Amino acid sequence: MFSIRDMGAMNILSLFDGMSCGRIALDRAGFNVGKYYASEIDKYAIQVTQANWPETIQLGDVTKWREWGIDWSSIDLLIGGSPCQGFSFAGKQLAFNDPRSKLLFVYVDILNHIKSKNQKVKFLLENVKMKKEYMDVITRFLGVEPVFINSALVSAQNRQRFYWANWNIDQPEDKNITLTDILEAGSPEGTNPAAIVGRKLDEDGKRNDSLDSKPVQCLEVHEHGKSRCLSTVAKDTVVSDLRAGRYPGSKAYRKLTPIECERLQTVPDNYTNHVSNTQRYKMLGNGWTVDVIAHIFRGIT
Repeated sequence: MFSIRDMGAMNILSLFDGMSCGRIALDRAGFNVGKYYASEIDKYAIQVTQANWPETIQLGDVTKWREWGIDWSSIDLLIGGSPCQGFSFAGKQLAFNDPRSKLLFVYVDILNHIKSKNQKVKFLLENVKMKKEYMDVITRFLGVEPVFINSALVSAQNRQRFYWANWNIDQPEDKNITLTDILEAGSPEGTNPAAIVGRKLDEDGKRNDSLDSKPVQCLEVHEHGKSRCLSTVAKDTVVSDLRAGRYPGSKAYRKLTPIECERLQTVPDNYTNHVSNTQRYKMLGNGWTVDVIAHIFRGIT
């Protein structure tokens, strides 16, 4: 039976690379990586990548790809998750009028350029759940249908994403991981993640919509449930442990720790600890769920 471990070293080009979740996934899936080219402009994400994968070749701004002095014919796999703010239901849905989402077409241009040199190149594009009309545009340009996967199958996080690839993608097996499985040891005694979306709490954990002070926004998780999708903003990653009213036994509310966010993205513990916590939260919110990507990579033939 064919195994990806039988393949020679593969050269990878990762666009919008972030902290190189794709590189972790390749390693986890058993690939022999030759050259790993990364296009990224966030200095903190680059710092994390180089601390973990010092052999990574950083290329810089994706819009300047024509200036990159690389052998395009040597690229075996192109990966990337183009910025999604214009497509996301959580945003203003400016779609292709958002300059960040227009970077999708840079991905397409680079893919087409590689294809002109190497028709056998494999590619993977990831993006958020969006309106069908936007998805259809992406599908038309890439020539393949997307596959929907919720990261909840392999992690404790609900993260709904679409994946376009020129190989078959099937659904990962449900690992039945819940939030309580990934909490750090030594969490506050009595911690019981149980909250309702948008609930405003006072310092005693009681709902109070007329608070003059800034309310705590809860995460929609239950004791044996999933977290919601991580975002780039730390205040969106709050575990609420209600200690009053109909939630007896809970004692405090707190944020998810950076390590817990790493676990939600199935990133190794302390992978991001080379930068401030603020930057760790941001890049983890922007990142991929590694075990989903590793599963997808295992399907390459």
